[in-house]
Amino acid sequence: MKATCWMGKHKMEVVNVPDPRILSQGDCIVKVTSTAICGSDLHLYNAFMPGLEHGDILGHEFMGEVVEVGNNVKNVQVGDRVVVPFPIACGHCAACEAGLTSVCENSNPNAWMAEKLMGHSPSGIFGYTHLLGGFAGGQAEYARVPFADFGPLKVPDELTDEQALFLSDILPTGYMGAEMCDIKPGDTVAVWGCGPVGLFAIASAYLLGAERVIAIDRFPYRLQMAREKAGAITINYMEIDSVQDVLKDLTAGRGPDRCIDAVGMEGYSHGLFYMHDRMKQMMRMQPDRPIALREAILSCASGGTVSVIGVYGGLIDKFPMNAVMNRSLTIRAGQCHVHRYMRPLLERIQKGDIDPTFVITHRMKLDDAARGYEMFNQKEDNCEKVVLSA
Repeated sequence: MKATCWMGKHKMEVVNVPDPRILSQGDCIVKVTSTAICGSDLHLYNAFMPGLEHGDILGHEFMGEVVEVGNNVKNVQVGDRVVVPFPIACGHCAACEAGLTSVCENSNPNAWMAEKLMGHSPSGIFGYTHLLGGFAGGQAEYARVPFADFGPLKVPDELTDEQALFLSDILPTGYMGAEMCDIKPGDTVAVWGCGPVGLFAIASAYLLGAERVIAIDRFPYRLQMAREKAGAITINYMEIDSVQDVLKDLTAGRGPDRCIDAVGMEGYSHGLFYMHDRMKQMMRMQPDRPIALREAILSCASGGTVSVIGVYGGLIDKFPMNAVMNRSLTIRAGQCHVHRYMRPLLERIQKGDIDPTFVITHRMKLDDAARGYEMFNQKEDNCEKVVLSA
């Protein structure tokens, strides 16, 4: 089969690899009909994440048709059309039973590697380094899906692939980012990052009762999408001296009640902090540029909540713990527990509460995946979200 493989920094290739096969009787094989390039895939493309190996198949947002099932699989069958959550979860451990599927205790065969860096291991993830299991991803013609009785969600015939595809990751991730804020009626929410996850966080904040959402980014086309598609007030941080001062002006000096970091490890800015982070990154002293996280903490209203859904890869410097403690801030963070959001969000899509397709700007064939990565990474042609089809 054809698959999108990482061949080195900024080098993706679609090559022929062996077809996946059933390895456990709880597996199924999915013929991929639609997949996507995620912003967190760019962390791999840019070689910021540890545990990536030459030839690894990437991709954790995918859906398709079940073409083979193991003997123990009961909940899906051959011919079912399914969307697959990016965290791999067993459904039976203490974490899964608590709904915390992105920290499943049984799905990462390389848990010992993750434990060295994080203390405990999160779940396995499709196409996202050997640190998180070394599972082949879904930017391919076929994919093996472990724990098939718990993970894949059947997609109704009336929904298109594009309506359902983002249930695999970015729609639940944006929604969870807003949900973790515990939004109250009348709240002002600020979202750092107007990529697809940021756009879904904006839309979700309004769904959960926010009165205003302020979006922060530097790309005019992303800010335009945040205004026109998601209804946000926007700030281009490259055109001002201080995001924090502008947010104070917009909130009568208090700052936003809730702040969402949808940027993560590849934050950008002007000023000394960015230069400091960039230099440490170039010297391999830290993998992350936590610009957005610092700014969110310092901007948030006292007693407010900072929600972190941007991906981070390691230790960070200049963390303003003094602001967190002295101003009674709450920080909530996590890889999305996708499984618990998929069905409720599917129902919202069916009712017309949200149309996830508004983030798509480019549709390409799997054969063109390498070009899709380049466009997305370089923000060419106003590229916001690339969907790949077989």
